[in-house]
Amino acid sequence: MLFLVLSGTGYSQTTNTDSLEQVFQNSPTYKERISACKLLSTAYLIRDFDACLSAAKAGAELAEAEKDHSSLGELKKTIGMAWYFKGVFDSAANYYYKALDVLKDPEEELQKAGVLNELGKLYRKTRDLDRALQNYDEAFAIYKKRQDDNGMATILNESGVVFEYKEDYAEALDRYQRSLALREKMNDKVGQGYSLNFIGGVFTLKKDFVQAEKYLIRSLDIRRQLKDSFAIALNHADLGFMYTESGMYDKAIEQYGISNAIAMKLHYPDLLLGNYRELSSIAEKKGDPKLSLELFKKYNAIKDSVFSGEKLKQIEQLNAKYQAEKKEQQLKLQKAELTKKNYLLWGLILGIAMLVLAGFTFYRKRRIQMELKMQTELMKQQDLATKAIISAEENERKRIAADLHDGIGQMMSAAKMNLSAFENDLPFKDADHKAAFERVISLVDESCREIRSVSHQMMPNALLKSGLASAVREFIDKIDHRVIRINLYTEGLDEKLDSNVETVLYRVIQECVNNVIKHSRAGSLDISLIRDNDGISATVEDNGRGFDTSDKQQFEGIGLKNIISRIGYLKGTVDFDSAPGKGTLVAIHVPL
Repeated sequence: MLFLVLSGTGYSQTTNTDSLEQVFQNSPTYKERISACKLLSTAYLIRDFDACLSAAKAGAELAEAEKDHSSLGELKKTIGMAWYFKGVFDSAANYYYKALDVLKDPEEELQKAGVLNELGKLYRKTRDLDRALQNYDEAFAIYKKRQDDNGMATILNESGVVFEYKEDYAEALDRYQRSLALREKMNDKVGQGYSLNFIGGVFTLKKDFVQAEKYLIRSLDIRRQLKDSFAIALNHADLGFMYTESGMYDKAIEQYGISNAIAMKLHYPDLLLGNYRELSSIAEKKGDPKLSLELFKKYNAIKDSVFSGEKLKQIEQLNAKYQAEKKEQQLKLQKAELTKKNYLLWGLILGIAMLVLAGFTFYRKRRIQMELKMQTELMKQQDLATKAIISAEENERKRIAADLHDGIGQMMSAAKMNLSAFENDLPFKDADHKAAFERVISLVDESCREIRSVSHQMMPNALLKSGLASAVREFIDKIDHRVIRINLYTEGLDEKLDSNVETVLYRVIQECVNNVIKHSRAGSLDISLIRDNDGISATVEDNGRGFDTSDKQQFEGIGLKNIISRIGYLKGTVDFDSAPGKGTLVAIHVPL
């Protein structure tokens, strides 16, 4: 993977930060102070991210006190970029959306486009490619309307990366070449360096290593002339990737070493993350598993700090909030327009007495229609937000299940193989000694099975392949029948349902069964799943100790709340019939 940031922008590393600090601290005029602060934070952005954060936050406080929205939006974007380069993506998203909230004036459109570009880059990093393209397209439309060649060239480069990820190399190469043409027209050396680097990257992915090396070396030469150490580090990483793909591992290791040295100095974890992953792969290919494992551990340590599930979830929530606010703003504009029309209508009514009744009737009808439209749109946005949160949860389950199965599971299997290989070489003192060794192997083997079981529960293969009925049956078959006897009856589920419906119903049934096992002390459990013309009906009934359904505290737990909210998302109903000592019946109906 290529390492692509700050495309189309050039930050001079020769900026005199000391003199800018003096102006910011001592200048008597706000205009000089804020201008110095913006230049200072920009200069620090490719040298020292913490210094950039400090300078930009100080400037943001100053701009907010002066109600300078333009400068405030620009500085919030810079803060977001610093957090992005530090690998704290949830904080980056937070500041980008804060910048968009500030930049409302039509004269601030170009600044808004810059923020949308950074958001596109962030969603590209988290692999939400459609949302990345949505932000890039919105930014490109602004630049095109303003005839801003620099902005259009930047977006062509950035959006080209998305098509690389989609493996549409022809579209990616076309965008990079269009960007290069604009940069040459502008005589922009910094921008040419990025475009050449991107083109080289596409040729690497296409396995045309001669062309790839030519473009990457041209890009590196330009960046050396500009003394841009930040971009140079990216170039060496891309050369390392190209040499790895061509099988020239020693050259690749040399390039990654240079890139890492600069990345460590800049405290740039995202670049180190990719470099360690590639170096681990190279060590494995060269037959050095010990070194490969050490490098992989470094990669995992950085990855865990950068791509935590909670951070990605917060980014998703920020986007949902921004989209909701955006729709609310549009609705306010519509309402303002409606009010204007109402004033005109009342004027006509007052002027033409004979049309009072007709005009009043028209007004009421129009108002009711608009209110219904507003309510419908609001409900639609709420549904989309709920779906986004549930989707984020399921994606996180998939990621954790994959990590357990493909990461830890494989390492445990390798450990078992290595222990088994040692068995014939170890001199056992006696039969007890050998039995103890075999128990160790049994423990490792049991751990492997447990990891597989957990990963399959988080994202069962049967749900993905065969549908809801098979997934539920596979789930209950894994429960010890000595603990509880479970009967399952299904009808009309021969065909797969919508994936969202299947996923939600599976999670709800899974939660119900877990609640019975944990709390009910039941000896038997009956589950039925029936599909008919009205929808799907599901019942989960146990003979346990039951509970008082009139006690609201019983419904304050996360488990029952999840059941109710998930079925509500499907526009279904859920009823609880229970009493102390009389068991519990959970009845669910979901319309299709």
